[in-house]
Amino acid sequence: MISQGISHIAKQIPRILEDAENGLPDTLRPLIARLIAHLGALDRQVDELEAQIQTWHRQNAESRRLAEIPGIGPLTASALVASIGDAKTFDNGRQMAAWLGLVPRQYSSGGKPTLLGISKRGDMYLRTLLVHGARAVVRVAERRTDPTDVWVKRLLDRRHQNVAAVALANKNARTAWALLAHERDYRADYTPAPMTA
Repeated sequence: MISQGISHIAKQIPRILEDAENGLPDTLRPLIARLIAHLGALDRQVDELEAQIQTWHRQNAESRRLAEIPGIGPLTASALVASIGDAKTFDNGRQMAAWLGLVPRQYSSGGKPTLLGISKRGDMYLRTLLVHGARAVVRVAERRTDPTDVWVKRLLDRRHQNVAAVALANKNARTAWALLAHERDYRADYTPAPMTA
């Protein structure tokens, strides 16, 4: 019996292949050995690519700036910077969040707007990275006290965890736009100036 998970299987495969009494056909043994070797090669390539991304991230000021946002790490930050290019191509953060598919779809009839679920029409890879990063923040929000976690706790009082994660991903996308478009550093205690008429 093997525990679930690829790491457990990878550890047990050599023992399974060497055991002549387990009923595994002889023609299947070399195939499994080749597949495990291929999986090992893919793992090494992933490690090499992650190291390249980390190196690029450390050398890029914009990527490092985005990685300061809770829920955005080096992988997400570098992907955002590489995909967005010039953030000023978007008029505001909502446009960028809509481009990522993180804003609610609207159905308006007779002057009455109705907000539906998120559109999911944008970049699936970036949206997934932002939502998974936001889920990590939501998971630990109860134990922390910085402004983002306080905001998440208040949201969790009213909404489901998944809704809170998507809302935080939306907020993070808008924050990322502001940092890139205005060339500012992230400040957890930042409050926008009130709008004047």
